[in-house]
Amino acid sequence: MSAPMREGSRLDDLKPALAGAPAQPVIATERFTLRPLRASDAGMIAHYTADRRVAEGTRAIPHPLPRGGSDSFVARALAADRTEDVWAIDGSDHKLAELLGVVSLTRMENEQSELGFWIGAGFWNTGFATEAVAALVAANPHGARTLFAEAFQDNPGSARVLTNCGFVYLGDAESWSVARGARVPTWTYLRKMA
Repeated sequence: MSAPMREGSRLDDLKPALAGAPAQPVIATERFTLRPLRASDAGMIAHYTADRRVAEGTRAIPHPLPRGGSDSFVARALAADRTEDVWAIDGSDHKLAELLGVVSLTRMENEQSELGFWIGAGFWNTGFATEAVAALVAANPHGARTLFAEAFQDNPGSARVLTNCGFVYLGDAESWSVARGARVPTWTYLRKMA
């Protein structure tokens, strides 16, 4: 979410680009719907990621989030040439918030994808992350034969989400966290899909 928007780019300008974008399915769960992002999500994304704890739980979200950062993130998520599909965790059909967090899949080579997710801090320890990840894994919209994911070692809750969804521990590594400005030890997980 740290890349600035290109000069002249606006969320309103995306309609022509979306015509050639690969379709993202809408996935229903018991308590919410996973749906593609829309321009109106940018404000809540900025609100949730302004919480240092949310930003520091990810590799790519800076803290503080620069002006226009969430708009740029949504624009990239809607671009026709994207490699990452991002779903809003939308609880509005079940009397919950319209945006609870996001879950994503990034295409890799050889029919593999990397899964990522974050939940707004007010919704931690509700099972929303596990439900969202489980639904995305079950739908397997990329048709991946293998999914990868990682969790920072100081975030065992995210590791539990992954193991609860059938991911198995692969090994230790480290990843750069933009919000922390440092390399952070991680646990790497994989899930074979077929």
